[in-house]
Amino acid sequence: MKTTNPAEWKGILVVGEINNCRVQPVTLELIGKARELKASCPAVGDTAVVLIGSGLESAAAEVASSGVDEAILVDHAETALFNNDLYAAVLQELITARKPSVVLFPATARMQDLASMLGIRVDTGVAAHCVDVRINEKAEILAVVPAFGGKVLGDILCPGHRPQMATVKPGVFRASLAETASKAKVTAFDAAVVLQAKKKTSRLLALDNSVCAMPAGIPVEAAPVVVCGGWGMGSRENWQLLEELAALLGGAVGCTRPAVDEGWVEGESRMIGTSGKIVRPKVYIGAALSGSSHHVCGMKDSGLIISINSDEKAPIFEVSDIRVVGDAKQILSGLIEKIRRIRSGK
Repeated sequence: MKTTNPAEWKGILVVGEINNCRVQPVTLELIGKARELKASCPAVGDTAVVLIGSGLESAAAEVASSGVDEAILVDHAETALFNNDLYAAVLQELITARKPSVVLFPATARMQDLASMLGIRVDTGVAAHCVDVRINEKAEILAVVPAFGGKVLGDILCPGHRPQMATVKPGVFRASLAETASKAKVTAFDAAVVLQAKKKTSRLLALDNSVCAMPAGIPVEAAPVVVCGGWGMGSRENWQLLEELAALLGGAVGCTRPAVDEGWVEGESRMIGTSGKIVRPKVYIGAALSGSSHHVCGMKDSGLIISINSDEKAPIFEVSDIRVVGDAKQILSGLIEKIRRIRSGK
């Protein structure tokens, strides 16, 4: 909303994401960032997280012990199923009543859509896919977003509108850990407001569960081991070496943008970097990728970084713990064979 008095807007609101009644890790990550922003600029106000769904008792207990000041629950049969239109209407009512200065969303597929819809409803901008969020002495948010394919990072400022809204990629921030045993204040959102909000939305005529299936395998951002390949793999056939190695190590395969463009990987769900996922596996193995800055931003905090590249001056080696100079295809083939021999006892 356009405002001439931003000081009227106080507080940082995190819109939590829940899946199967479980709080998603990115919610705790955003709570951690909200607490950090408050510590940097107390004038911004208290922190709060809103959870929308049904049967939220266990989820409420989890966020209440995260160090957030308040947990707001929208626990209603009407909000049991995720519905962009209804959730946006509920959040509009909440924002109108509370006037938070900052609203943070996870930059996941459905929450990104929700943030966009809410931005239209409350007439404010949304800084999307942020890789960092900072705050100045005026309690103004500086949202850091990648541009030009991740080669440039820009600051987005929204001085004339409130709330200031941003979506942040999972894995960018550390999860919130409370320093004390104190619990957050838990507030139930008025059910009548939910029903009032429903009148302003479209109706759900049918739900096709067949389109709700999750992709097979471990999500790349949750895998303990990530095997990531780049354009240097050369072909879809060679790409199978990465799949084989990841399967042997109980991990997931990641990729860079060129692998998506070549069609070796379907979609962008496994792409790592400022324009993809942020990962922190225990072990990251990068094969046949140069190590551009926008890719390195997505994996530099991995526990152990192993890189394979035929170019001894490849930028990826600058952030690697173990550097292997050579043909990635030959090295991967040999590694796979060695692991299989060891496991077979030969």
